[in-house]
Amino acid sequence: MTEIEHERLLIIDFGSQVTQLIARRLRELDVYCEIHPFQNVTDAFLDELAPRAIILSGGPASVMDEGSPRPPQKVFEMGVPVLGICYGQQVMMHMLGGKVERGDGTAEFGRAYVTPTETRIDLLKGWFLEEREQVWMSHGDHVAAIAPGFDIYGTSPGAPFAVTADLERRFYAVQFHPEVHHTPNGKTLYQNFIQDAGFTGDWTMAAYREEAVRQIREQVGDKQVICGLSGGVDSSVAAVLIHEAIGDQLTCVFVDHGLLRQGEADEVVTMFRDHYNIPLIHADEADLFLGELDGQSDPETKRKIIGRLFIDVFQKYANEIEGAEFLAQGTLYPDVIESVSFSGGPSVTIKSHHNVGGLPEKMGLKLIEPLRELFKDEVRALGMELGLPASFIGRHPFPGPGLAIRCPGEITREKLEILRKADAVYIDQIRKHGLYDEIWQAFVAILPVRTVGVMGDGRTYDFACALRAVTSVDGMTADYYPFTHDFLGETATRIINEVRGINRVTYDITSKPPGTIEWE
Repeated sequence: MTEIEHERLLIIDFGSQVTQLIARRLRELDVYCEIHPFQNVTDAFLDELAPRAIILSGGPASVMDEGSPRPPQKVFEMGVPVLGICYGQQVMMHMLGGKVERGDGTAEFGRAYVTPTETRIDLLKGWFLEEREQVWMSHGDHVAAIAPGFDIYGTSPGAPFAVTADLERRFYAVQFHPEVHHTPNGKTLYQNFIQDAGFTGDWTMAAYREEAVRQIREQVGDKQVICGLSGGVDSSVAAVLIHEAIGDQLTCVFVDHGLLRQGEADEVVTMFRDHYNIPLIHADEADLFLGELDGQSDPETKRKIIGRLFIDVFQKYANEIEGAEFLAQGTLYPDVIESVSFSGGPSVTIKSHHNVGGLPEKMGLKLIEPLRELFKDEVRALGMELGLPASFIGRHPFPGPGLAIRCPGEITREKLEILRKADAVYIDQIRKHGLYDEIWQAFVAILPVRTVGVMGDGRTYDFACALRAVTSVDGMTADYYPFTHDFLGETATRIINEVRGINRVTYDITSKPPGTIEWE
């Protein structure tokens, strides 16, 4: 798709682990922004993008190191507001005539408190309602002397220049990270910055929907589009959006590999074929997948089998669609950002594993990616805008290999059926207790071990299962959900009573890292 036109804010990335959070905070404020690694930002790029404001991110480098990252000098000559964060502050001071030094006792990592100077500025409107403001610091170097034209508006024990600004040129610099959760009032600072830059807040899902529909029509014309529908939120929202744009020119291929949750295939088919009246091919190939997975226990081998068969099956059914020239994918903006090599130059390659693997090249199709400018929470908002049911939009993530990676060891139809029933009981419990929306992801894993139990007057020798529930923002890190013992006891009792084949229930309290969210 061609680019969406909006007032633009440019985030120049110097390698911070939390740069994406800056973009998410700004998108929440209805501002369209793009993240680009510093080495891709040239004078010509700046002229073409014509940003209304620029943010310089944090990063792990030291401005005193030879070859350390720099933005183009042109950034400071465009007459637009610039905000430097952490390393961004240091590089701004360094390039504009200030001085940066090594730690020498002023390094700060973690929670800190900034106090204001006597003069208050609009950037800090809504700050310092109490004596000091909590922020999150993560710096070894520090600014030792501010650049000409700058003044100090906030200090902390380890950062005497925690907040500085050149009001005439509208250059602002902070040593802390306002984008992270541990700077509670950080969103207010960003809001003040974009107001100073004159953003009107034209980034809404209603506007995105309207523009995306127009651009899909322009791109596709009268040609046919194939969409690999997994039943997940991303591919589903992409399918409904494209269908709104081109109607029956879209055909969805839903590959049912026999590794879905209880009733999931019926839900997907009913919603898309019956409710939305979208042309849908239900490729029921459970026997093929489960046949080739029979006897396989290595998790990577299982993944490769599923991936290979998915491509083969998808291509078989897609070849039946006459005149197809486009393949729709649910690529999201984080996929685009992460595919840019930070240290390896300007090449951009979208992750090949997303949704349908290497199919575009293999089938000679052109890609259509209507969600590639959106974060996950924006995809959910777009889904709501398109009228998808809230219960569907808010579903927990589900992995492409499905229940295969929740069934460590060999996969059998018996174990899959036990797993589906146990998982259904567990999710029902979570919903009944009103906890579903507090949890990022929850599921049952059936363990490759049988244990002795006593049920009634008899001895049993059945499977053990593990309950997993985590809280997370983006899936990169996660912690286990703190269920009460009453909830866990009640859930274990239900599973053992209602699911024949399980006689022992455990709860996984491993965080990520060191563990992963899924078991394989």
